[in-house]
Amino acid sequence: MTTARTRRVLLRAAIAFLPLAVLAAGLAGTVYVVAQQALRSGADSPQLQMAEDAARALDSGASPASVTGPGTVDVGRSLAPFLVVFDRAGAPLASSGLLGGADPVPPLGVLDHAAADRPNRVTWQPTPGVRIATVTVRWSGGTVMAGRSLREVERLEDRALLLAGAGLAATLGAVAVACLAAAWLVEARATRTG
Repeated sequence: MTTARTRRVLLRAAIAFLPLAVLAAGLAGTVYVVAQQALRSGADSPQLQMAEDAARALDSGASPASVTGPGTVDVGRSLAPFLVVFDRAGAPLASSGLLGGADPVPPLGVLDHAAADRPNRVTWQPTPGVRIATVTVRWSGGTVMAGRSLREVERLEDRALLLAGAGLAATLGAVAVACLAAAWLVEARATRTG
């Protein structure tokens, strides 16, 4: 094939490839965002149930220590969920979680927002490398916060990103080959009929 014909084939292939590449990138991005949002929003479900059940039990007269249970969770290392019961002033009354040897207390405003409104969902990073999905709800004597580590959810999000990227790379490769083949066929047909 001559240099002029090669240029025509490459130009036709590029013209066909660019919009398809943009479409493939948009689809890969959409797939990743949907997967990431499903993983992250699902990470709050156990905490919502735990916090609401604990608040109902407290409102029915249960003691704070009875709803948090006898065991403790090292919030910085464990994937297990934990509960913290707070009074109206925001002081911990009972906790099944420990963070650095103390009760985990969320950033300012988290408890106030939950006391005034619907359940408050917050992703909290109390120390570097520790991220916790928390849900805080109101009870008659204060608030209840349930939390658990996001370590496994974030690992799954990273895997989803890797899979979306690999899928995009494979799709772009296949589209490039198809566009080159189509452009070559068009050029070959034009040469035969011209």
